[in-house]
Amino acid sequence: MNVTELLAGLQAQQESATIRAREIQEQIDHLTAALAEAETRLTELDIARKVIAETAPSATEPDPPQTETSTAHQAIVNAFNQHPGQAFRARELHELLAMPTDEASVNITRSRLARLLRQGFLTQPGRGRYQKRT
Repeated sequence: MNVTELLAGLQAQQESATIRAREIQEQIDHLTAALAEAETRLTELDIARKVIAETAPSATEPDPPQTETSTAHQAIVNAFNQHPGQAFRARELHELLAMPTDEASVNITRSRLARLLRQGFLTQPGRGRYQKRT
């Protein structure tokens, strides 16, 4: 095998690896979007449950335990309520709340912040920054 054949083989392997990397990134993007949609639905269901529980309280039925998603969402809302004039980035919120700062966790918080923005609870004073609406 000469150098030209070796380089051609390496080029073919690199192109194959590039295509595979793109496919995996597309899968990650799809799954990230699906996760954000599922979390949005969970939050909507949690809010609906809370509204119904407030309007028709039942003294005989205990509240179901809060899920990790609802407690994280509540912690984010509480942070904005405690610092109404301050703008935060998703990663800053994680640091403030002692939440994991890995990229996947921060991306989930970004989707939560976008949902709170759409719901009118937050404003966006700059790209990637969120602040409680006053």
